[in-house]
Amino acid sequence: MTQTTDSPVAVPAPPRKAEPRIHRAWFVAAVAFVTIIGAAAFRSLPGLLIDPLHQEFHWSRGTIGAAVSVNLALYGLTAPFAAALMDRFGIRKVVAVALTVIAVGSGLTVFMHTAWQLILYWGLLVGLGSGSMALAFAATVTNRWFTERRGLVTGILTAASASGQLIFLPLLSWMVEAHGWRPAAITVTLAALAVVPFVWLLLRDHPADVGLAPYGSSAEYVPKPAPVTGAARRTLTVLVKAARTGPFWLLAGTFAICGATTNGLVQTHFVPAAHDHGMPVTAAAGLLAVVGVFDVVGTIFSGWLTDRFESRRLLATYYALRGISLLFLPMLLAPSVHPPMIFFIVFYGLDWVATVPPTIALCRGHYGEDSAIVFGWVLASHQVGAAVVAFLAGVARDVFGSYDVVWYASGALCAAAALMALVIRHRGPAGEPLAA
Repeated sequence: MTQTTDSPVAVPAPPRKAEPRIHRAWFVAAVAFVTIIGAAAFRSLPGLLIDPLHQEFHWSRGTIGAAVSVNLALYGLTAPFAAALMDRFGIRKVVAVALTVIAVGSGLTVFMHTAWQLILYWGLLVGLGSGSMALAFAATVTNRWFTERRGLVTGILTAASASGQLIFLPLLSWMVEAHGWRPAAITVTLAALAVVPFVWLLLRDHPADVGLAPYGSSAEYVPKPAPVTGAARRTLTVLVKAARTGPFWLLAGTFAICGATTNGLVQTHFVPAAHDHGMPVTAAAGLLAVVGVFDVVGTIFSGWLTDRFESRRLLATYYALRGISLLFLPMLLAPSVHPPMIFFIVFYGLDWVATVPPTIALCRGHYGEDSAIVFGWVLASHQVGAAVVAFLAGVARDVFGSYDVVWYASGALCAAAALMALVIRHRGPAGEPLAA
């Protein structure tokens, strides 16, 4: 007797719940947004600590930059493995552990006395934890919970990091100035720990967990995929497969330049560079906070544009404009804030991570179901680029006495990234080529 089945799974699919007026996917996106904000607290801190650590421990800026480099590199290299671990153990478990590791690493820095401890706590632990909370997390949430508005949601979740910077940077800069750097590190610890119960109680791994289909799906029910074993092997397999294609290397190259000119250079070295020109640390930190305000606007708008226009041309435009602005920055640094500097901050903020939605869209178009892991590797290149420039910019400051040469070199790199973006073949969400 032959038995047939309409479903590939042994257990029948539960009936789909009536969708609420606001789809649950938007609540999950909101939880992810708040979670990334909590993890972003540490991203606000490195640039504020370069001068205090240099003064207290007499470490060179190159040494401190090396610790930042380890952090930034691990932030990126952990991301693709974190995406695979989320497929194996679920988003909620991985994110809760990552936040705890960030809290432990930041908390231990208050007890350090030697440079290797800075590299261990600030570089290794916080790098691993924040890497698991990287943009691969945003890509995983978007891919699982949304089939429509993916560009917009990607932009919103990407903007969460900037929002964290906006919230914490003025507070942390005031703490560093008034009470020293240790209370600021403790604040980061508490912020990361505060998000853990929020994640555990409210975040869900898949729409099937609550009996819903993804937002925008025409299917009545989308079953939850089985846990994927061999996370590390799968991550490396996807890398080997993607590395055989040209678009991967172009995306990785452009995103490395993106990281070099944002996290590696401006986020890490803008405050000390402005302080070199006589600007108070609190004023320079306030300018970075304004970058965070406009980054939210620019990234969400970029997500909206990504749903409507060709991603490679958006990337080329973003990198070209960023490079031009960096070439003018050395002429704008001064003891006080003036209108041209405000214009630069607004302009740079709008462009800061506007590159993320079109980059994720290109990964999704070329690599389909593996796109979150592929983007994790592309993000790794972003952070390696950031790590290299965070270190080299500190060395350049020690050698030349200013950051000018770094600003000019970064502008030239952005021009190269714009040209690389135009070479990428653009493909649609299902892999079909799109018209130029």
